[in-house]
Amino acid sequence: MSTLSVNDLHGLKSRPGAIAVDVAEASGVEAEAAIRTAGASDVDAIHRLVSEHLTEGRLLPRSRDEIANHVARFLVAVHDGRVVGCADLAPLSRRVAEVRSLVVDHGARSWGIGRQLVKELERRALVSGFESLTAFTHTPGYFVQLGFSIVPHTWVPEKIEADCRTCAQFRQCGQYAVMLPLIRTQATRVPSQFAHA
Repeated sequence: MSTLSVNDLHGLKSRPGAIAVDVAEASGVEAEAAIRTAGASDVDAIHRLVSEHLTEGRLLPRSRDEIANHVARFLVAVHDGRVVGCADLAPLSRRVAEVRSLVVDHGARSWGIGRQLVKELERRALVSGFESLTAFTHTPGYFVQLGFSIVPHTWVPEKIEADCRTCAQFRQCGQYAVMLPLIRTQATRVPSQFAHA
């Protein structure tokens, strides 16, 4: 498990969004969080984080059972023994993975944890052989600052088929599709627990 410094925001800002991360300006708070793969003991903490941030109106609900079934896909950020952030690397197809349930606790939002979670998901998606990483968000600027581009929803038909068509907000949700092409080098071709068959 590696400990990552979260003190390098470079003044990025964002409104609370589809993904419940608000990047505030660095406030001089020195903090460190460990980013690691979630385990069974993290299910309740992940469920709590997601559930507590549903009131922002931009995060899709996740049941405890759903989280438990996919816990190995989640990353958690741990500070002082407490889970303060999470994110899910959800495969949509053999080529495309999605950032889901990206949440950082309100008290830890100025630490850069959301950005670190996305960067680690990007690394894992690349190692797992995905060609692109996508997210659906109400605040695309957050992801644009991380290298993603806003794309038409039709560029991510896997997401539309998997989730959007059955959603009550279909064609009315106001979310933007963002995508990051993953650049593969020889060094990135290593086995991973996220690899698909």
